[in-house]
Formats: sequence, C-alpha cells, structure tokens
Amino acid sequence: MTGSLIKALGLASVASATLQIVPGATWTAAGTNQHVQAHGGGIIEVDSTFYWIGENKLGGSSFQSVNCYSSKNLVEWTFVGELLSRQSSGDLGPNRVLERPHVIYNDATSKYVMWMHIDNSNYGEAKSGVATSSSVCGAYEYIGSFQPLGHESRDIGLYKDDDGTGYLLTEDRPNGLRINKLTDDYTNVTETIHLFPEHIEAPAMYKQDGVYFLFGSQLTGWSNNDNKYVTARSLSGPWTDWENFAPSGAKTFESQTTFVVAVGDSVLYMGDRWDSENLMRSTYIWLPLTIDGTKATLQNEANWVLPLEGTWSTGGSEKNYAAESSNNMLSNGAKVISCSSCSGGKSVGYLGGSDDGTLRISNLAGVGSAPITLRIRYANGDSSQRYANITVNDQSHVLAFLPSGSGNTPFTSTLHITLDKGDVNTVTFSGYKGGWGPDVDELIVPQE
Repeated sequence: MTGSLIKALGLASVASATLQIVPGATWTAAGTNQHVQAHGGGIIEVDSTFYWIGENKLGGSSFQSVNCYSSKNLVEWTFVGELLSRQSSGDLGPNRVLERPHVIYNDATSKYVMWMHIDNSNYGEAKSGVATSSSVCGAYEYIGSFQPLGHESRDIGLYKDDDGTGYLLTEDRPNGLRINKLTDDYTNVTETIHLFPEHIEAPAMYKQDGVYFLFGSQLTGWSNNDNKYVTARSLSGPWTDWENFAPSGAKTFESQTTFVVAVGDSVLYMGDRWDSENLMRSTYIWLPLTIDGTKATLQNEANWVLPLEGTWSTGGSEKNYAAESSNNMLSNGAKVISCSSCSGGKSVGYLGGSDDGTLRISNLAGVGSAPITLRIRYANGDSSQRYANITVNDQSHVLAFLPSGSGNTPFTSTLHITLDKGDVNTVTFSGYKGGWGPDVDELIVPQE
C-alpha cells in the first residue's frame, strides 16, 4: 500500500449527514455488542474507511489489548480485531500498563507504526513502546520499549507532518513535555525539537493553515481539568503561552484530550471521560473544535452531526417518549418503578430476566428514509454492562448499556436506525441471553 492511497480525512466520501454523535453515551460496536473499547487512541483513515485504535479497559487498568474498530461515517463502528494482545510475560504480559496507542503510516517502509506508553503497575518504568504492521488493522509486531533519548516517557502523542516527518510527543515528568523527531522509519527518535518546561500530558497535535496547535492536559491523575493549548508556526517555536480552549472551570467538559483531527470543513476533538473507579465505564467526549487563525475554541453539544463533507451542525428538533406512558405495553413482569432523576420521576424496569420482561413503545414519529440516531435514556445500577434486544419495527438490534452509577441518574445509549415516516413506528425492549436489561427512562427521537 502506498501513501497515495491514504486520503485526507476532509476528502473522504460523503456519508449520511443525519446520524448523531452523542458525547458521553454508551457506544455499542457491531461485532461485539460491547461499548467501544478504544480509549486514549486516535483515528487514521485508509481508502475511505476510518480506523479507531485505542486501549481496551474492559478489565480495568492493566493491559488487555489494543483494539481496532472500522467505520465509513465516524458514527457506526465495527470491531475488527486486537492489534496487540496480552502475552504470558514481558511488556505485554499480565499486570502491565499500555496506554495511548497511536498509529501513523510510513510511506518509505510501507509500514504502519504504533507508539505507546509502556510501564509497570506502579508507573516506575516510564517507557515508550513501538510496534509495526503491514496493514492498519492487522496484527502488529511488537519491537520493544525504551526511554527516548534516555528520558522518561509517560503519556504520548504521535504526529506526521505535511512533509512526512514523524514526531513523538512525550511527557517527561522531571523535565516537561517534549517534541521528539522520529527516525526515517518512525521506530526511534533522533533529537528533541522543543521542550516545554510546563507539566502537560495527553498531548495531541493539529495543524491548520501553517499553524501548529498542541493540546494537552494538566497533571491531575484520572480527574478532569481545564486542558490547555499552545500555537506556533514552527515546531521548534517560538510557542505561545498555554491557555484554555474550553470555558474556564468546565474541565474540558469533563474530558481529557486524546486526539484532534480535521473532518470535512470541521475539526473533531476526541477526549476520554475517565471513570477511575470502573474504567470500563469510561466514555468518549467528541465535540466540534473551532479554529480561527491561532485561536481554538471547544463548545459543548448534547448531540451533533458531523458530515464527512461540509460543516458540523446541532442535532435539531426531537420528540421525547416516556417509557412509563400509559400508551405503552408492559408484559412478562416489566413494571413502572420510581426513578427520582428520570423524566417524570419514573422508569420501566424488570426488563429481560427469567420472565423476559418486555416494554413496547408505539406510535413513534419517523422522518422517512434518512437514518437517525435514537437516544435511549436509562439507568443501570450494576457495576457491569447490561444488554437488551431492541426491535425497531421488524428489525432486531443488541445494545449495550454501561453502568449509570448510584443515584439513578440516567445515562444515554444510542441506536442508529431508519424509522418509517409518520407516527407508525414501534420499539420493543426485551432481554438478551436471559440477562436483565436497563431501566428505561425515555426515548428521544430526532425529527429532522
């Protein structure tokens, strides 16, 4: 494969511009029926297909795998496979740490090169690891780990400039944040181009109109903070002072930077919303980032549309359908229960289980042939995911529902479907493999 086959994201083929990105929602992947496990990662586009590569946190903080998902539209994702998997010993063995895997393509060697943070369980090694593959979403050969130029390396980022030069962005705890130039084959580093004395982690580089934007997080562990950015017209500087790109005090809308990329005429900010008490419950905060000259501004959206050509837009008008409405049909033990944080103070629980409790919501208004993103507000008081079979008219889907935590505060899960035009659609919730489904609060249906 040659570099000419890797198109810029902004030139990707047009996909449906009606499906929504819902920040913080459970994001079910086809092929696994699990919430996407690609934390701390990034996106690379090859031959009009997007690949999302990141960390698997289903089993907690220790290394499990580096996962790869594919999509044609950045909204509907399919699990493809594990690029690196847990081994019996070594850097990829049990109780090891592998974080922030990022991949760039080397035109000269025709290899995809992955860099990542490698460590032991107490973060005492502070190394970078390198792996390569001949295909973007195939098995990667792990080369090994080291401290670049003899310096600590914790959170890392990876950047490929317009001229093909690769750079490792690496947090060196004693000294600051480094921009290191990679060797021609991208598997090692040659020199430090710039050292920021400020302590910034989770670095992500973006370039627009000749201006480099470097985004990163302050050092507050798993807790969120006001992430910062700087700009320059040369990687060696001079760089501006670090400043917020989200409103002060918003803590970057409860997220930590992981990747920034152009999509059509928009810029996509990718962040992780970590849950340190239950890492598999961590979600993704993807939001539109506005770039104006040397100014970057992040704005919050409950739901929004990101076309592959053109500019992003808000989700538009919608209708809400309460699960406990008397118009709905409950059967096989499903019943209305109290939920203080839910709409109307109630939800429908006891779905699934041994009796296969069922909820049927009828007369949903559809817009016709255009696909839409159905938002399901729910509660799940368990520490693990619940699942449900959801039948929309005659089409069945399996959806995951992350733990929503204590206090019955509803979470959101999304389903991408097409509804018939008019008030003629039916959505039925039932159990999956004998397990309990979520307590359903309401459905939110786009009307545009």
